[in-house]
Amino acid sequence: MALEVGIVGLPNSGKTTLFNALTRAGAEITAYATVAEKPNVGMAPVADERLTPLAGIESSKKVTPAAIRVVDVPGTGAALLGNLRSVDAILAVMGGFSSEADPEADRESLRLELLFADRDHVEKRHERVVRDAKSGKPEPREELAQLDALIAHLDAEGTIADYVGQVPEALEPLTVKPLIEIVNGPGGVDAKLEAELAELPEEEADAYRDGPSALDDVTRRLFASLDLVTFFTAGDTETRAWTLSRGDTALDAAATIHTDIARGFIRCEVIAASDLIELGSRAEIAKQGRQRLEGKDYVVADGDVVNIRFNV
Repeated sequence: MALEVGIVGLPNSGKTTLFNALTRAGAEITAYATVAEKPNVGMAPVADERLTPLAGIESSKKVTPAAIRVVDVPGTGAALLGNLRSVDAILAVMGGFSSEADPEADRESLRLELLFADRDHVEKRHERVVRDAKSGKPEPREELAQLDALIAHLDAEGTIADYVGQVPEALEPLTVKPLIEIVNGPGGVDAKLEAELAELPEEEADAYRDGPSALDDVTRRLFASLDLVTFFTAGDTETRAWTLSRGDTALDAAATIHTDIARGFIRCEVIAASDLIELGSRAEIAKQGRQRLEGKDYVVADGDVVNIRFNV
């Protein structure tokens, strides 16, 4: 499954503009929204300077970057923020361009919105589990005890993030997810400019920018907060980048590509992307002994080019 990120922000912060810059989805930008409105959803490609040279070495017909699934909720409030419970991380956008802009105040407002959304979710979950517990089954009664303890902690002005007890897995609290703060303003990201540049060919967009893309910095911060690595599959048909959590194994990489590959995993051939780019061919890699055979427990490193042998 693709990495999934949610975008939150107060009205006029530029969060949907940032969404469009990341995904090129062209979502409608409105100042206010209702609960009935659906979130904007799109895929954001992850730039990686290693992809093009790898594809050139393999004479690949297709180049596919890793991608992030981005969900932009049309406002704040418990019901709208509830759409983000399954995401891996949250981008919090603070406005910084207008004369009335106060990113610090926006940050605190968003923090409270997330806290209130979690509290509302816990209480609604508690009401549902109280009904389920009357069936006499042990699972609802066990969860009810966990929720009672958690609510007592919240009543004492604690948060889910600082709670040391057992949090029911079904809650998926927002306030424990990695939060990456983005200021849409001077010194941060110019979301409007990036959205406009996203409509241009990459070479033209790079020529207009004063330095690297601010969106690449957002991606780097996201990868760092989630402790992710990138691995590659490469051949004449396609060169593709994939993401894994740091510490994941070759078997996890196989499952990321396809469950059948994981099920029939035999071994994997591993080359460092830097070695392949430096030497220019798999033949030269083999000549210098820089390809390794690894088993399913091998921990994939950032930049690994893997070729998984399998039999289903």
